[in-house]
Amino acid sequence: MNEQVPEDKTLDNTVALMREGYLFIRNRIEEYQSDIFETHVLGQKVICMGGSEAAKLFYDTDKFQRQGAVLKRIQKTLFGVNAIQTTDGRVHHHRKQVFLSLMTPFHQKRLAELVMNQWIESSKKWVNLDKIVLFEEAKKTLCRVACHWAGVKLHESEVKERADDFISMVYALGAVGPQHWKGRMARNRAENWIQSMIEDVRKGTEKVEEDSALYTMATYQDEEGNKFDPHMAAIELINVIRPIVAISTFITFTALALKDHPEYKEILKSGNPQDLDMFIQEVRRYYPFAPFLGAKVKKDFIWKDCAFKEGMLVFLDIYGTNHDPRLWDNPNEFHPERFKDRNVGPFDFIPQGGGDPSTGHRCPGEGTTIEVMKASLDFLVNKIEFDIPAQDLSFSLVKIPTLPESGFVMQNISLKV
Repeated sequence: MNEQVPEDKTLDNTVALMREGYLFIRNRIEEYQSDIFETHVLGQKVICMGGSEAAKLFYDTDKFQRQGAVLKRIQKTLFGVNAIQTTDGRVHHHRKQVFLSLMTPFHQKRLAELVMNQWIESSKKWVNLDKIVLFEEAKKTLCRVACHWAGVKLHESEVKERADDFISMVYALGAVGPQHWKGRMARNRAENWIQSMIEDVRKGTEKVEEDSALYTMATYQDEEGNKFDPHMAAIELINVIRPIVAISTFITFTALALKDHPEYKEILKSGNPQDLDMFIQEVRRYYPFAPFLGAKVKKDFIWKDCAFKEGMLVFLDIYGTNHDPRLWDNPNEFHPERFKDRNVGPFDFIPQGGGDPSTGHRCPGEGTTIEVMKASLDFLVNKIEFDIPAQDLSFSLVKIPTLPESGFVMQNISLKV
């Protein structure tokens, strides 16, 4: 036992974690007045920590590894078994370069342009409908765009099914029972679908652009010159497409932020890139997305009088760090201007992980997320008019991941001239 480190006395906090969701770690950090505490989850001792210092420690690859930290149930839904998120060292670095090559500023800009074009095309149909649910439309829009950009053939008749499958993988993260199994079945369908395309590319029966994500994963060679087996190639291609579709959650929260803070609509009508960027960054900070991340201790060490033992599981509080009052003034208020003159560090603003994405485990698609969100915000403010009927727009901090209950219903949609 660490005498200086708070230790939660509950025998096992698995139920409490499910009951408190995004606030589980933050609640105890505040209760114990400590950035770090010990507890038990799923029958094993876990160190939980939050704040920028903890984030910097967590992303030290000499002290932590991802292998063995991601539960199989999460690999079988969200990431895929043995995907990049579970690798370390040279294997991770080599594989990460492939993802980074697909997420360059050029690709980010291209995806944002495709998203805006697709929004405009979709909105032409919305004007004839009684109402639309933004989250449902965002899923389909981003699925069409991501597959087109990646070189994956997608017939219009299957867009909804494929979009639902990509999102089911994401929303199985904290789920048990039917929602979890829905995510597993969705992953199995997607892997089989994408694997068949990988095999066709390798056989030469499927022609695809050489700079596409499909071609890149089909021809990828590891550090020893070996190709992925077709199934692994499919898993990693899904790890390119799925996160793009998952931006639909952020887009839905963006619309909610516009509704709750209408004073920003006039500001954003100018289309000023800095205003769009500040608003989007505050959406990413304020609203819940990733709750926490896990890693395993690589070797014994001491930090803040706490003994980190090899093999021990550690959780880093993502949501809590983005709401840490030591890092953010009035963190529970939505205030985009906080980003105006702020030099954001790699460990104090971590909605999609911390550190350097080129060398560590920070999401390589973060830039893509930002550009797609900015294009979507510009669309909502400057390309269409709509009414927001009475609906349940509340969201739960217990449910992981979470979303406004109604999915954000819009009606009386018209196009701006």
